[in-house]
Amino acid sequence: MADVSDPKINEAYEEVRSNKSDVNWVLIDYESDRSDKLVVTATGSGGLAELQEKLDPAKASYAYARVTYSNDKESQREKFILVTWIGSGCKIMRKAKISVHTADVKSVFRAYSIDVPAKEKDDLKEDPIVVRLRKAGGASYDGV
Repeated sequence: MADVSDPKINEAYEEVRSNKSDVNWVLIDYESDRSDKLVVTATGSGGLAELQEKLDPAKASYAYARVTYSNDKESQREKFILVTWIGSGCKIMRKAKISVHTADVKSVFRAYSIDVPAKEKDDLKEDPIVVRLRKAGGASYDGV
């Protein structure tokens, strides 16, 4: 099991969800290569582009992000995504534990529309994610 007991993880999650905060993503990483304890390593307000820059190809990480997009000319939607990052240089034993640890992370990052598995930074490009969010949202007025 992953240790997600650090209260800063839940605090960052609540900050991303808050309409009163500009913070729109949180990144959590393992405390060390041998540890199963997860800690907040970064938060930001620059969206998925900023989050991409923080991802380390040598690590496995999790992120929670708020994505805002226009549904039509009159409305905007905010949806949340859970990112499971497995960098290309991530160690084999860490990769093997990810599926089990993801369940623990989901106990803290509870409310999200889609799960985004990412192995390359391009997996977090906003346009394809917005298409998936529109499909998951149900009410699409532009034929997506």
